[in-house]
Amino acid sequence: MDRERDSQGIVEELSNSVSAANSAPERLPEVIVHRNTPVEIERRRNSRIQTFSLATLAVGAALTLMYFAQLVLIVLMVSVLIAFVLAPIVEFCERRFRMPKSVGAGIAVTLLVIVLYGVTWVSYNRAIDFLQQLPKYSEEVRGIAMRFRHRAEQIQKTTESVLPATREDREAVKVRQTPDWTDWLSRTAANLTEIVLLASFVPFLVYFMLSWQEHVRSQTVMLFKFEHRNTAYVTLGMISSMIRGFIVGNVIVGLFVSVLSTLAFGWMGLPYPYFIGFISGFLTLVPYLGVVLALLPPVVSGIGQADAEIFFAIFAVVLGLHLFALNVLYPKILGKRLQLNPLAITIALLFWGWLWGAMGLILAVPITAAMKIVFDHVDVLRPYGAWLGE
Repeated sequence: MDRERDSQGIVEELSNSVSAANSAPERLPEVIVHRNTPVEIERRRNSRIQTFSLATLAVGAALTLMYFAQLVLIVLMVSVLIAFVLAPIVEFCERRFRMPKSVGAGIAVTLLVIVLYGVTWVSYNRAIDFLQQLPKYSEEVRGIAMRFRHRAEQIQKTTESVLPATREDREAVKVRQTPDWTDWLSRTAANLTEIVLLASFVPFLVYFMLSWQEHVRSQTVMLFKFEHRNTAYVTLGMISSMIRGFIVGNVIVGLFVSVLSTLAFGWMGLPYPYFIGFISGFLTLVPYLGVVLALLPPVVSGIGQADAEIFFAIFAVVLGLHLFALNVLYPKILGKRLQLNPLAITIALLFWGWLWGAMGLILAVPITAAMKIVFDHVDVLRPYGAWLGE
């Protein structure tokens, strides 16, 4: 009986505790509201200002470095592009003939030097032949120059009649400084010497970039933190693929336009059609200035032999091929590889052309495309990559 009473008492206590727990009101979770104090607001504002100031100083320092070290950076960029062009030769030698990378890189650089020497030799001989034939066209060239001079004098006389000179202008003594050819030649020789000296580093840079590419790539990835190494590896791979596709695409477009230009110039009866067609076809690839540069070889070649109809046909052919390459071939071959919108390309050409001149126009597109790939893989810079994209 006592055990039954004890067990009943325990059951009653448990039921009472359960009912009390059920009847107790539920406690709401506490919500802590953090209010920004004036000190914290001021600290955050100062942090944003400091970050913006440091970013502005870093961009200014980078622009200053790129401006004053433009020759060195251009040599490095050109060497990188040439290395990507020659990389398939090194891979073929390594895969097919089991050659070390150093031997394959030596063969690739040697072939590059031979090709450059052959192109230079052919170009020099054709230029000498053209200069030897130039006296035949001297009378017509002189006549064209005299017609332009006569028109310029007429425009000047018309301007003077509309805007008569004042008394002070008539009495003013015009003093012209005789140009110092010695200083000009010395400056030109110094600039050419500097360019040749830096260009002589290109074969060596290309050789070491090809023979040490795996080491450079792996050690570049190791420069980043462990959690960012995979992203860095993928980014470098995408940049490499983009640059290689950009070069191959430009070569395909240049060869296609060169063949069509050669056929057109040969049909027009211009001298050396294969030579001027090849030069004109690849000059049309230069952004914005391509039409003007592509017109120079056939126009100069046609002086003294071509009439007005032939010159009109030259202009129509060069302009038509340039527009076809720009609007049809480029989007089909290079559009998916670059993924840049036209506004971004135009701004990039303007900026890099201002910074590095003619070489900046050539390097603007691959540099901007590489920057977009980097922006796409960095969370903070991803909006800038989206702005550059299509």
